[in-house]
Amino acid sequence: MKTNIFSLLIIIILAFSCKSKGGDYVCTPCNLPCDELSFSKSGVCPKCDMALIKKSDLKLKKELVLNEINIVEGSGVFLIEGGKGKVDKLIKVYYHKPRNFNVNSKILLVIPGAGRNGDSYRDAWVEESEKYSVLILSPMYEEKYYPFEDYHLCGLMSNLNLENSTTRIENTNMVKLDEANLAFTVNPNRDEWIFNDFDRIFDLVVNELKSNQTEYDAFGHSAGGQILHRLAVCTKSSKVNRILASNSGFYTLPDLDISLPFGLKGTELTKEDLKNSFKRNLVLFTGELDNENETGGTLLRSNSVDLQGMHRLERAKNYFKTSKAIAKEIQYDFNWKLEIVPNVGHNHRKMGDAAAIHLYE
Repeated sequence: MKTNIFSLLIIIILAFSCKSKGGDYVCTPCNLPCDELSFSKSGVCPKCDMALIKKSDLKLKKELVLNEINIVEGSGVFLIEGGKGKVDKLIKVYYHKPRNFNVNSKILLVIPGAGRNGDSYRDAWVEESEKYSVLILSPMYEEKYYPFEDYHLCGLMSNLNLENSTTRIENTNMVKLDEANLAFTVNPNRDEWIFNDFDRIFDLVVNELKSNQTEYDAFGHSAGGQILHRLAVCTKSSKVNRILASNSGFYTLPDLDISLPFGLKGTELTKEDLKNSFKRNLVLFTGELDNENETGGTLLRSNSVDLQGMHRLERAKNYFKTSKAIAKEIQYDFNWKLEIVPNVGHNHRKMGDAAAIHLYE
C-alpha cells in the first residue's frame, strides 16, 4: 500500500513539475500514468525510462498511412515504402516545415549517422529551418531492415560477414576489421542502391507541396557522411545539388582498381562515371577536433583503412588529396572541396550549425 501511495505521489509531482514548464515532448506510450505527462526537453521519461518524443511525432505516428504524404507546418513524420528490392522495408521520413515556407523555399535532406535517428537529426535543424526557410527531411533507415551493408555501404555490397571479420578493441571506440576474412558479394544493380531513395523522397515532397525546386541539398554526418560521399562517387545522375559529407569514418576511393568498400572495383562504374562524379558539388566537411583525441562514434581500423589515416580528420584530408590527384592524372575537372570546421569534433549538432551557415548564408 505504501509503495502504491509513493508511486502515486511521484506521478503527481512529475505531472506538476513537467506540465508547469509546458513542453513539446511526451513519453513514448507505455500504458502507465506518465503517458499523460509533458516535458520541455528531449531525453527519457524519469518514471518508465522510455524515450521522450515530440507531441507532433506521436500524433502523426498513430495516423501514419503508408505512402501518404501530408506535410503540415512544424515537425512531423511520414512513412514510405523502400526502394527496389526492399519495398517492404519501410522508411520513416522526419520533416520540419518552417512557418514562412513557400514554393521557392530550399529543401535539405539530412542523413543520420549510425544511430539512424532521423527524429533527433531533424530536431537539430529546426532552428535553422525557421531562420532560413528551408524544409528539412531526415529519413530513418531502421537497422533491422537496413544493416551496415545496406546503410553505411549503400547497398553496393551484400552478404557481408562482419560478425566473423570484425573485433571491437576494448576500452576504445575502434573496431578492427580482418580483411583476410572479409567476404561479400558486389551488387552491381544500381537500382537497388540507397541513393535512389533520396530523389524519390524529394519528388514525393515536391509534388505534395507544389514546390518549384528542381534540386535539393544534402548534409550527412558520420555514417551519413559515408553515404553522401559514396553518392557523389557512385551515381550517374541525381537531383542533389550541394553535398556536405561530414565526419566520415572511412572512404571509398574513386579508384576502379581497388576493391570495395575502399575502391570501386566490381561496381561496373567507368572512367566516364568518375568524370561526372568529380564535377559534383561535394564538400568533405570535417571537424577540426575529429582527430586522434576524439572518442565519439565508431572508428574502423584495418590495413586498407589505416592507409587513409589514423583518424577522421586525417582520412578526410588524404581522401581529398588522393581524389584530386586521380582527377589530375586522368585530366578531369575537379570540383570537390575540403572544409575543416574549427573547434568541433564528432558532433552532428555543431557540424549542422556550421553546415547551415555554409549552405544558406
